[in-house]
Amino acid sequence: METIKLKPRAQDYETREEVKTMRTNLLFCGSDKKVILITSCLAGEGKSTITMNLAQSLAEIKKKVLLIDVDLRKSVLLRQVEGERPRKGLTHYLSGQASIADIIYLSEEPKFHIIFAGPVPPNPAELLASKSFERLIQKCREAYDYVLLDCAPLGMVVDAAVVAGYSDASILAVESGNISYHFAQGVKQKLENTGCPILGVALNKIDRAKSGRYYRKKYEKYYQKYYESEDNFDEI
Repeated sequence: METIKLKPRAQDYETREEVKTMRTNLLFCGSDKKVILITSCLAGEGKSTITMNLAQSLAEIKKKVLLIDVDLRKSVLLRQVEGERPRKGLTHYLSGQASIADIIYLSEEPKFHIIFAGPVPPNPAELLASKSFERLIQKCREAYDYVLLDCAPLGMVVDAAVVAGYSDASILAVESGNISYHFAQGVKQKLENTGCPILGVALNKIDRAKSGRYYRKKYEKYYQKYYESEDNFDEI
């Protein structure tokens, strides 16, 4: 296996805490939820960034994590690589041109490995429905604590519905203020029709300038009540 260098993550405090919350929620879903599909309604909603952040966050607590770039149509994960780009990817393996060991890349974080998408094929959905992909997921399931699958947007192509058949659960990434309620509900219904449980929605690209004051007041009110109840408990 070859080693690649990833670009440093630039995260503010709120983003780091939200990723940790997502990580904690995933851990509490149980050990049977190992292969997690992440998709979105449309392109550009930030699902790949969410998947990368979640994978690295899990690796930070010593979970062995594999991120597989399953967006065979328009991958963006290669942008996270510094220096020489990987030569082999998922499509090389699915088309019989590489072994599993050839396409897994080590990162500087020892517990975090990546499989990149590879060249765009003429038949993405068919490759993902193949026995080769099924074998890959089974092998990775046995070798890793978590396997995160960064899939193409389900509101645009069917690929994520195919991958859902190999997944234990799914997460839907939604861009705040850009996706209509009815469209998001339609994508949610597509996921539900596959039988793959939806763990939740990751709301992304929130305008903190608009929402910050509301949430600050909300948490101030919450903690005020919390500490008042603690004081009453001490008196008892």
